[in-house]
Amino acid sequence: MEGVFSFGRKMNNKKYEARTERQQHKVEAGFMAEHFPEVKGIVISMMYKQKGVAKALLRTINFFPESYAFFIVDCLSKDCIDGGFDMTRVITEMIGNRKGNTKGELGCEGNTTSAEHSTIVYEVTIQYA
Repeated sequence: MEGVFSFGRKMNNKKYEARTERQQHKVEAGFMAEHFPEVKGIVISMMYKQKGVAKALLRTINFFPESYAFFIVDCLSKDCIDGGFDMTRVITEMIGNRKGNTKGELGCEGNTTSAEHSTIVYEVTIQYA
């Protein structure tokens, strides 16, 4: 029985470490106003699908000039460690091309016991100044 509890503690420690590291990356990323002064706002609308769960979850995330310029959306799978959906390339390419809207699909990049545990179908809308 100790092995089960020990595994649970290790899993929680890894999640805590990953969360702490992610928070540090957000701070290091700086603010959107610094990097993208021409952007008034970014909206990511997504349909979150988890393997083995019949019902999809709708999520909307808003970024403003005072938001961190950190575009990795957390995975909602409880088994996922250090995962998420990296929207950085999508958003920076959109801003570079001054594009207002795009759609796509991404898989979680995290570590988990189940293969291909979650995906998102997303739409990104950027409003410029």
